[in-house]
Amino acid sequence: MKYTILTLFPELIRPWTQESILKKAIQKGLIGVDIRDIRDYAQNKHKTVDDTPYGGGAGMVMRVDVVVRAIEDAGPADEVILLTPAGVPFQQRLAEELAQKEHLVLVCGRYEGIDARVEQFVTQEVSIGDYVLMGGELGALVILEATARLVPGVIKEEESHRQDSFSSGLLDYPHYTRPPEFRGLRVPEVLVSGHHGKIAEWRRRQALWRTLKRRPDLLQRAELSEEEKAWLEAQALS
Repeated sequence: MKYTILTLFPELIRPWTQESILKKAIQKGLIGVDIRDIRDYAQNKHKTVDDTPYGGGAGMVMRVDVVVRAIEDAGPADEVILLTPAGVPFQQRLAEELAQKEHLVLVCGRYEGIDARVEQFVTQEVSIGDYVLMGGELGALVILEATARLVPGVIKEEESHRQDSFSSGLLDYPHYTRPPEFRGLRVPEVLVSGHHGKIAEWRRRQALWRTLKRRPDLLQRAELSEEEKAWLEAQALS
């Protein structure tokens, strides 16, 4: 998997790729991350990348000609994604779809925004939440992490990401480790019972319970058995 990240601030992105799992994945050749400075595609001596908005208004707008040159120079890509609050919400299912691609180009806006004509040169517009940031760099990093961890070999235990929150349509079950007791708080007995069937059943019920209490909206899309639906209905009424 190759990522090309187009940004005015490469040094905001670069440190994220030089630590932990992403660093190891890059060293192993499992993913490649090409960070490009959009300013390099400006063609005047001052490297101007923005201008005042037509029609007036506050702030500056990134120029379409500069951004499109950067996009086109990134080469053929499966998806060219513009990070914008106006985009579709980024969710686990989209992460799973994008993780199947070979080359993603992530375009990070700054200032008041990007000239709307850039939208004609991207394949998707994506938002990481209903709020406004100073730029698209954090959104690009979110997509990078969420998709890279799904690339085979990046995470050693692939089963771990299959059980993550949202992968099954539910929130993840609670996790515990040593010590078995801390300030009166004990690890649930079932987890130290050694009975794998009961542990699996407990974890599934905990995932259902957490989702019911914290994100009941997710249950409408989750794949549930009739028994689980009846159990959830009983819990909701209790």
